Amino acid sequence: MTAGALAGGLLALAAVTGPPAAPPTEPVAATGNSATVYYSTKTRNWSSTYLHYAPTGGSWTTVPGTLMQPACTDWVKLTVDLGSAAGLQATFNNGSGTWDNNAGRNYALGTGDITVKDGVVAHSDPCAGTDPGTPRSATVYYSSQSLGWTTVNIHYQPAGGSWTAVPGVGMEAACTGWWKRTLDLGSATSLKAAFNNGNGTWDNNNGADYSIPYGISTVKNNTVTAGATDPCAQTRPDTQAPTVPTGVAASATGTSVVLSWQPATDDTGVTGYQVTRTGGTKGSTVTDVSSTVFSDTGLEASTAYTYTVRAVDAAGNVSAASTAARVTTGSAPQEPATGTPLGTDPRKDPIYFVLTARFYDGDSTNNRGGSQHVKSGNAANDDPMFRGDFKGLVDKLDYIKGLGFSAVWITPVVLNRSDYDYHGYHGYDFYKVDARLESAGASYQDLIDAAHAKGMKIYQDVVYNHSSRWGAKGLFTPTVYGVRDSQWSWYYDARNEGFEYDGLSVDPQSGKSYYNGDLWSTAEPTGNTCLNWGKPTGGRSAEGYTVYNCQWPSPTSGMFPKAYYHQCWIGNWEGEDSRSCWLHEDLADFDTESAPVQNYLIGAYNKYIDMGVDGFRVDTAVHIPRVTWNRRFLPAIHDRVAQRFGAQAAENFFVFGEVAAFVNDKWNRGSPNHSAQFYTWKERREYSADDRAAALESYEYEQQQGTGNQPTSTNAFLNGNSYHTPDHSRFSGMNIIDMRMHMNFGDAQNAFGNGKDSDDSVNDATYNVVYVDSHDYGPNKSSTRYTGGTDAWAENMSLMWTFRGIPTLYYGSEIEFQKGAKIDCGPTCPLATTGRAYFGDHLKGSLSVSGFSKVDSASGQVATTLSQPLVKHVQRLNQIRRAIPALQMGQYSTDGISGGMAFKRRYTAGGTDSFALVTVSGGATYTGIPNGTYRDAVTGDVKAVTGGTLSVAAPGKGNLRVYVLDGPGRIGADGPWLK
Repeated sequence: MTAGALAGGLLALAAVTGPPAAPPTEPVAATGNSATVYYSTKTRNWSSTYLHYAPTGGSWTTVPGTLMQPACTDWVKLTVDLGSAAGLQATFNNGSGTWDNNAGRNYALGTGDITVKDGVVAHSDPCAGTDPGTPRSATVYYSSQSLGWTTVNIHYQPAGGSWTAVPGVGMEAACTGWWKRTLDLGSATSLKAAFNNGNGTWDNNNGADYSIPYGISTVKNNTVTAGATDPCAQTRPDTQAPTVPTGVAASATGTSVVLSWQPATDDTGVTGYQVTRTGGTKGSTVTDVSSTVFSDTGLEASTAYTYTVRAVDAAGNVSAASTAARVTTGSAPQEPATGTPLGTDPRKDPIYFVLTARFYDGDSTNNRGGSQHVKSGNAANDDPMFRGDFKGLVDKLDYIKGLGFSAVWITPVVLNRSDYDYHGYHGYDFYKVDARLESAGASYQDLIDAAHAKGMKIYQDVVYNHSSRWGAKGLFTPTVYGVRDSQWSWYYDARNEGFEYDGLSVDPQSGKSYYNGDLWSTAEPTGNTCLNWGKPTGGRSAEGYTVYNCQWPSPTSGMFPKAYYHQCWIGNWEGEDSRSCWLHEDLADFDTESAPVQNYLIGAYNKYIDMGVDGFRVDTAVHIPRVTWNRRFLPAIHDRVAQRFGAQAAENFFVFGEVAAFVNDKWNRGSPNHSAQFYTWKERREYSADDRAAALESYEYEQQQGTGNQPTSTNAFLNGNSYHTPDHSRFSGMNIIDMRMHMNFGDAQNAFGNGKDSDDSVNDATYNVVYVDSHDYGPNKSSTRYTGGTDAWAENMSLMWTFRGIPTLYYGSEIEFQKGAKIDCGPTCPLATTGRAYFGDHLKGSLSVSGFSKVDSASGQVATTLSQPLVKHVQRLNQIRRAIPALQMGQYSTDGISGGMAFKRRYTAGGTDSFALVTVSGGATYTGIPNGTYRDAVTGDVKAVTGGTLSVAAPGKGNLRVYVLDGPGRIGADGPWLK
């Protein structure tokens, strides 16, 4: 809360000794600008609920606030007169010292009807239609017993209104054989409807559609029963509360507390938890969370706090409180490491992807070559693997901005540990930033803040699937056998008590830039499960040295406990074991269905959310079951962002997963579980409460459903020429890298055709991250950086920047950096010969940038880099895309269009209506389009359309035309292709 609210609000709790003031006898009347706030009491068990609020720019009410009135079952409400204010800040309490203040951040509410339920803010009247005399809604039950459908949509038209977009809206499972949906009819008293399974199979009452009145109706075997009783009313109500959460543990770091617990169980499934905190001067708070870890920040220093946890199920049953966990905070940090994400729609921001350690060296003192420095050939090139850093990235943000990019995807930042770990994918301490990337005045927080100050986002690469082979500090680290004999003393550092590996500090005894004295032991550790500890295997190392058992971590050695790690090697990349086995000896596979692992990872990544990053790129997402993402990790991300920065920031926190599929098919070898689009959807049925059992059940169920019975979506597609509001109700929270387009970008036309073919199976393909090549592969699983030619690069870019999705460029591709070079060969060849070479030599010099794509001056080598033809091309593409909302967020269609890579896009919201006709390289004719004046963003050409048809001549390979209805005309200056 604000300082003013604290002074006159919660701190006044100690002075509240009498009963709350009596409520007014008449409802508060709105005076033209008001908010009707509905609050769900279903999981609160409060006898009274008070709204404590402050209109924007105004004063807070006196604690405890104003008593809210019953509205309908499980809801109370209060109408607040806002005067001239545009909204209000709000908290809720029971009048006796227990508060829901959105985890200390208050609720930011607007005007009109507003609901607050379990920490989620929405805009609706939850009681609409509950008064039989108010015909505002229809509750439709549909029986699929004779059809065998596993998904049901209702496509409907309120009387006098318009039909929904095909396939309609999803219905919810109500009870066995029945689906349910309550529809807002406005002033209408009936509707027409048809039903479908989302895959083209319809029940439209034999072509006559169904006529359904308001109120409760059933539709079964082509018969509508109006005024029906609830067909699920006989279903036994769920009155069983979940089990009490156990293992509640709290730890404090400064004025922050991390609370974790074991998952509760329930007969129908636990949907969330309530965390109650007491202590300090602010009174009690109740916070709703979806995961089994909660990070509480901004507490009072040196203060004792007590936490209890209750489990909640789908019926609103609440368990008893857990055993209390007590913790005392420490001293307040001098400079809290926090930031604020920019919070805008991620589709507006083209992405530039960098390997931080290979981009630009701003501080040579943190350069490290590691144990493979000489062997790799890097030493001969004076090219340590850790070379670029955050300081270098801060120094060159203007270069990236000058190209026109407003989002930067950086490789993982957590402390890594292996022999060759510059890329960041061998995480060791997930709670600590790798010191080889930071400098004085250029910490990770400094990078985030510097980017935000320039209007640029930071997307952090994150790994949930695995740690380094040395485990994860704070969770589990294995002990290996190691003897410092004449053969191995060069490898094993002497143990240095009090010295800790941090990636940067040099071992004071050996003088090496790495340290492994904390890893090895000659004495067999207590509880060891690795067989034949310290006995020779009979094998030899590459150097001819004796190799011993338990000398090297592996999943089958018994060195990793089942509670934290999987214990097998992957055998089938499209099999179930791809989610439950190790991918590589350097990638120790977490058991992500284990609660301690989930708590460790959620707690770690909460730290980076708090720092203000704008999104996560999720590495190896396919190797974790979708049900685990949907149950644990994705809700935890959303909850944390919402708690820290509000619901809108959570909506725009961009999570995009790497679901690697190296085939050109819509579905990866016919397996839904291993296909990118699969991860964009929520689960469509309930599984066991146990996460390990649920992972297997989900895998088997979806494999049996096959590819033909997966959810479909029209979210990326225009309805004729019209934009329609997308339906994200079944969105999982994870967007995807467009692997199918990536695999086909050897030719832009192929990428275009393959992308279109997959879009109906993605929840919303307008959020797909689209790139040609990356740090792993080029098109068609090529092991080299793209070498298709400069004209082909220009054509690929022209398509990426105008077609649906978010264009993404791998560092250096703007000058065809390292084209044809092997992308990665580990330490067997110098990095300078690979696609991961150091880019900094091309960025030396100075430049002045006044905006995105606007370089005012440049000198030195960076001036030469900025003069390259593809640089000019991408700068103008970014200018054009940034000026035309349809190219950023629009839905698309190819209906009524002749031509190769030709399409139309539209985006409509508020006062924005942006409609664009695009053709890449080839000519096109558009029919059935709105009449009006169209201006080309490339040439400025103007075409007046009166008969619904517009034709465009072929602009040439790499070129394009973007005719915008009532558009601005020519954007930017001619370049080598755009002219």
